[in-house]
Amino acid sequence: MKLHGSRPFHLFIFLVITTICPAVLRAHEGMWLPTLLKAIEGDMQSEGLQLTAEDIYSINHGSLKDAVVLFGGGCTAEVISNQGLILTNHHCGYGTIQRHSTLEHNYLRDGFRAATLADEIPSPGLTATFIVRMEDVTARMQEAFKAGMTEEERDAAARTAGEALATGAVAGTGHKAVVRPFNFGNSWYLIVSETFTDVRLVATPPSAIGKFGGDTDNWVWPRHTGDFSVFRIYAGPGNVPADYSAENAPLKPRHSLPINVGGVKEGDFAMIFGFPGSTQRYLPSFAVEQVVDVIDPLRIGMRTASLNVINAAMLGSERVKLQYAGKQSRISNGWKKWQGEVQGLKALDAVGLKTSLEEEFTKRAAGRPEYAEVLGTLAGLYKEYLPYAVARELFVEMVYMGPEFLRFADGHRKLIEQHGRLREDGQLEAELAKLRTAAHGFFNNYVSQVDQDVFGALLPIYRKHAAPGLSPAELNVIDTRYGGSTDRYVQAIFSKSLFTDSTRLYRALDRFSPKVARQMANDPAYTLMRAFTTNFMEQVRPRHGLLSDDIEGAMRTWSRGLMELFPEKTWWPDANSTLRLSYGKVEGAEPRDGIVYRPFTTLEGVMEKMDPSEPDFEVPQKLIDLYQAKDYGPYGADGEMPVCFLSSLHTTGGNSGSPILNGRGELIGLNFDRMWESTMSDILFDPAKCRNISVDIRYVLFILDKYLGASRLIDEMELVSAPDPMPMIDLPLHR
Repeated sequence: MKLHGSRPFHLFIFLVITTICPAVLRAHEGMWLPTLLKAIEGDMQSEGLQLTAEDIYSINHGSLKDAVVLFGGGCTAEVISNQGLILTNHHCGYGTIQRHSTLEHNYLRDGFRAATLADEIPSPGLTATFIVRMEDVTARMQEAFKAGMTEEERDAAARTAGEALATGAVAGTGHKAVVRPFNFGNSWYLIVSETFTDVRLVATPPSAIGKFGGDTDNWVWPRHTGDFSVFRIYAGPGNVPADYSAENAPLKPRHSLPINVGGVKEGDFAMIFGFPGSTQRYLPSFAVEQVVDVIDPLRIGMRTASLNVINAAMLGSERVKLQYAGKQSRISNGWKKWQGEVQGLKALDAVGLKTSLEEEFTKRAAGRPEYAEVLGTLAGLYKEYLPYAVARELFVEMVYMGPEFLRFADGHRKLIEQHGRLREDGQLEAELAKLRTAAHGFFNNYVSQVDQDVFGALLPIYRKHAAPGLSPAELNVIDTRYGGSTDRYVQAIFSKSLFTDSTRLYRALDRFSPKVARQMANDPAYTLMRAFTTNFMEQVRPRHGLLSDDIEGAMRTWSRGLMELFPEKTWWPDANSTLRLSYGKVEGAEPRDGIVYRPFTTLEGVMEKMDPSEPDFEVPQKLIDLYQAKDYGPYGADGEMPVCFLSSLHTTGGNSGSPILNGRGELIGLNFDRMWESTMSDILFDPAKCRNISVDIRYVLFILDKYLGASRLIDEMELVSAPDPMPMIDLPLHR
């Protein structure tokens, strides 16, 4: 298969190149920068890769990286046709699918396929970003740093130097660039990208397929979820990014992935290419202890309270189920992940393992004054940091993940505070029109009683854990005016606020005047939101930020010391939403005593789980009919329809939608989850337990073709069967 396509490196790159041990690498831990793949190319090829590092990442030729897309703000997608067709997860496209759904055209419930290009649905705000190139600029960035700088001064110098490098890198192009730190600023990379803003919905299975198993199966194995959706990138004249226009044409990509319909077997080489969001592998023991004992339990408790309310409301109404589907998924994903993380870290005795590493670090650091105090410094900083970390988590869970009325009220801040200037500038009517449009969208997916109950459930938890001075004084009225009754306080806000009732708000916007502005400014929802925000910005964020900076500086020393003092280990930088590759193999696991996970599931398992009385396990009749007729087309294998598989690839949030590729760079699956027993891998990777979950590409094709009838999309793709193994020789892989 032909694919379309001075001094040593700085510290961590040098150690990767000089200390790689195949026995360590075969544990399959690591999220590798694509520019460094030459260093591990030999090991990857010994495990089954039939490409070169240049075939995966090249700035001179079309390569695999040119088919990998940052989808929206936090998922990955891949190009699967030479007409800009991209594939990602159903849950990554969920918000867009929901926004396009109505009671009359419920794409979440019924699925969707565009019969022609003209039927593909524009999705304003959705973006697709390609990486043009990545360049190590550590040496140039280090020139900006002077001895004795504070972290604040260092950050300012980094911003200035990074902006200058980025500006120079994209001059005369339509590209964007940013300089990003790695390993707490021990390394720096310039990343040049190209972002397309005309992305259209092409096809999606119904949620009964794309979200089969729902919260019940989320993060667990065995899995039977067809978690995919299909979009298309459109470009303007010259095949360059352009805002939506009916004249735009499908993108002509530098590379699109061939799709292997020959299937996979246990032990096959596999790799994943995507944009993992965040890992914390360098955390010291006392920080891990805070995660296990304080931070994660707090998050879990807040989200449990919200989900109890929302789940009950969704069960009672089809309309509420549609309105709150995306919100519920957004809340529940982290809720279940953190539960698995706590259990996994405890099972591995992560704190004990970290403590042992620190004891050995102290021994090896003897006679190295630059490392003598770092652990003591970090211990003191984390102790001081904890109450501010708790306050931040409370703020995030209440204001950004909790009741919606607070965020909605805050959206009117410009009108309330700047209405005089808006009137003078002739912009008042435009602002009012914008707010009416926003209100229509908000109330279309809002149930005041549900939001009131969520707020009532979260507020006691918030007050219990908030340290004195780190929560709004506004909440003291619960004790002074409402006799300590949270319920009475919540009821008063919702009965009086403009922002929880569409009739009251539309009347205020239609009759807007300075008097109405004063009424809005004194609205209990608005004043509470401003109190939350003001308290956070003035009492929490400044100290939290300073402590975070100090921790960052100490972690820079700590991570550098680990790399220098433990050269027998293999080090890679924490994930930070930049393009990374992980490799391993298709394999099951034995995560607990007596538990054995086979690596594959089939459509038979869907039918075994089917339960019409349980929303998570409803199965569309058409899928039942296809199963009973064994009408799998060319996508089945040995009379069965493959659905999902496990592999030992190191993944995290952001890898959702990432392509799973075989040794020839052909698409074999679509990553969408980890096993629950693997969620601690952001902090501590266990090669015996950590597995990612992917939907088999054959199931994707089967649903597109046989269920949705989207054969025109199949016709765009390059489908290949598994050829005989190719010898490792010089292959003509480049165009």
